[in-house]
Amino acid sequence: MSQDQSQNLSQDLSQDQTHANALFGAIRAAMPAPDKALVIHADGRAESYAEALALSGRLANLLVARGVRPGDRVAVQVEKSWPALALYLATVRAGAVYLPLNTAYTLVEVAYFLSDAEPALFVCRPEILAAARALADTVKVPVVETLGSEGAGTLTDAAAALPDAFEDVARGPDDLAAILYTSGTTGRAKGAMLSHGNLLSNALVLKDHWRFTGADVLIHALPIFHTHGLFVASNIILLAGASMIFLPKFDAAEVLALMAKATCLMGVPTFYTRLLDQDGLTRETTRNMRLFVSGSAPLLAETHRAFQERTGHAILERYGMTETNMNTSNPYDGARIAGTVGLPLPGVTLRVTDPDSARVLGPDEIGMIEVKGPNVFKGYWRMPEKTASEFRDGFFITGDLGKIDRQGYVSIVGRGKDLVITGGFNVYPKEVESEIDAIPGVLESAVIGVPHPDFGEGVTAVVVLKAGVRLTEADIHGALAERLAKFKQPKTVFFVAELPRNTMGKVQKNVLRDTYRGTYGVA
Repeated sequence: MSQDQSQNLSQDLSQDQTHANALFGAIRAAMPAPDKALVIHADGRAESYAEALALSGRLANLLVARGVRPGDRVAVQVEKSWPALALYLATVRAGAVYLPLNTAYTLVEVAYFLSDAEPALFVCRPEILAAARALADTVKVPVVETLGSEGAGTLTDAAAALPDAFEDVARGPDDLAAILYTSGTTGRAKGAMLSHGNLLSNALVLKDHWRFTGADVLIHALPIFHTHGLFVASNIILLAGASMIFLPKFDAAEVLALMAKATCLMGVPTFYTRLLDQDGLTRETTRNMRLFVSGSAPLLAETHRAFQERTGHAILERYGMTETNMNTSNPYDGARIAGTVGLPLPGVTLRVTDPDSARVLGPDEIGMIEVKGPNVFKGYWRMPEKTASEFRDGFFITGDLGKIDRQGYVSIVGRGKDLVITGGFNVYPKEVESEIDAIPGVLESAVIGVPHPDFGEGVTAVVVLKAGVRLTEADIHGALAERLAKFKQPKTVFFVAELPRNTMGKVQKNVLRDTYRGTYGVA
């Protein structure tokens, strides 16, 4: 897709799909032969495109029967499964707004999302049904259904009796397709509103940019409550008419064994560090693969080099975020430069500005990354003032610090905010600090991210205790176990007499990051 074609995509959709469901209409138009496999399980079982159409139709009929109307939110916190993917498609087909929630979130955390988004329906794991119903009563969510890791639950049981046929609800490119929550600067999560046009334009550009065709088989080992696994991986496969080996989680030995049957892998840096631990990772075992993509967290240059030496493949790193999907990518043909996230994608305009003056900076000058394009979200759910503050001249202010070199390659050098990205997941320190500070005996704490060989960054806590109090690292971990998702919990806890501060009394997290930089063995 050329840049001009990409930039005009939203206009084209408006003209051609006024009476159609923009996102699913494009997916339907791209569908290959009905009996072609869409989802392949590790044991060889497969679900076809025809089965995807049928199951999503039944589920869409059920959503309507449960009172879900166009524009309503459908909140989903379930394990990865084939029916869970079909539920995403069903929600889009019904004209509703898909709201995926990380399966690691506790019900304490889920309560905020449900009360803020006010979904018409909440789909949860069967084992937490009683607690979920009690929570739903409190936050006034009218309907709760269940869906298990193998696809069983009240949702699929009820849908089984409904017809496969469903008339897709008309949705234009500006209508909402999904809301994904992302950490806020005050610790309050914000709902990023993504439209049909946002998701479709980005998936079409990436499909072409990364050369996906119906001949591809993707190893899909990512979660599907996240932009990377749901909107990048799954949407690209659907729009290419390709297939994916759908794994419930990443297992390095299993993924390595499956490469003989696949052509592509999308992952986070952790995938590649763990694959490098496999003695069987060689040029021979990866010879059927054409593409390895990494994102959601910084890929260490040493990981890039080691993987290329072992396999002959240069990992393609890209840069995106919840609010924008993908912004840049190293080229498919051409130099994939370690330590960079490549060039702006077709249709995406990226600039670097001075954080204080907003002056646009030149090559190799470090400043704030701002982006504009059809991929950029509609704003934050019910936060008009926050939305307005995050845009300037039509550009979204990402909060990431970076630079563009003279060849146009983008490098991310840090973040203007203290966000920690661990294993591809965002952790805002303030939320973790609030929970630690609430532990009896804790005076104060600071949470930072420091380089980690497996997760990109490791969540690390530095804690000051009250006089005369004795607490251990195990005490901190135990207190947080039921309060925070596991990925938010500190991997290491340090105890100090006081936190470093500047003359204004602000904790100097840069000093802490320097002090504990080598904690996980990465210089």
